[in-house]
This record gives sequence, structure tokens and C-alpha cells, in this order.
Amino acid sequence: MELIKPAIGLVFWMIVTFAIIFLILKKYAWKPILDMIKEREEGIEKALKSADDALETMRELKSSNEKILAEARAEKDIILKDARDTKDAIINEAKAKAKVEADRMVAQAREAIQTEKLAAITELKAQVATLSIDIAEKILKEQLSSEEKQKTLTSNLVKEVTLN
Repeated sequence: MELIKPAIGLVFWMIVTFAIIFLILKKYAWKPILDMIKEREEGIEKALKSADDALETMRELKSSNEKILAEARAEKDIILKDARDTKDAIINEAKAKAKVEADRMVAQAREAIQTEKLAAITELKAQVATLSIDIAEKILKEQLSSEEKQKTLTSNLVKEVTLN
């Protein structure tokens, strides 16, 4: 028991010391520690809320970006379609103008060919007439070279005229 008495005394003084330290800590340190813990919890909650808000904002921005991209793609498609339509219209207009011009040139060429043809026919007729007259003149000169041939030709012509 001798050993127990000092141990009980030691335990007593440890409990008294612990109680004094506990009271001092409770009065001076416990409240500031709890306040700091509470502030830390509030800070963490604010950070989590802020992170959630940022996440929601990012989702909204992503959705908005996707919507803007879809609108931009649709607008791009419309612009490209308009450009293709304009290109086709310009090409068709150019083709129509080229066809009209080609038709006009073909008509002019036909007219020129017809004019040249008529001119060639007229010139050919004139040459044929000239040749015919030259041949007839040579034949007549040969046939009318003697007086007897002239008389025979005249009598044959008179007979033909009276017969017709």
C-alpha cells in the first residue's frame, strides 16, 4: 500500500492539473479554436458552393457555346447555299448570254454565206452569159463568114419565126 498512496496522490494532482489546464484552455483557448474551426468549415462550404456555382456556370457556358456553334454552322450553311445559288445563277446567265451571242453569230454567218452564195451565183450567171455571148459570137462569125451561110441562116430563122 505504500506504493499505492503515492500513486493516488500523483493521480489526484494529475487530475487537478488537468482540470486547471482544462479550465484555462476552456476560458482562453477553446472558444478561439472552435471559432477558427467554424470559420474553416464556413470557408470550405463557401469554396464548395463557389465550385458548384463555377461548375454550373461552365455547364451553362458550354451549352451556350454549343448553341452558338450550331447557329454559326447553320448560318455558314445558309451562306454557302446562297453562294452556290449565286454561282449557279451567274453561270446560267453567262451560258444564256453565250448561247444568244452564238445564235446571233450563227445567224450572221448564215446571212453572210447566203449573201456570198447569191453573189457567187450572180457572178457565175454573168460569166456564163459572157461566155455564152462570146461562144455565140464566135459561132455566128464562123457561120456568117460566107454570104451563102448568111442567106441560109436568115431563111431558117424566118421559117422558125413563122412556124411559132
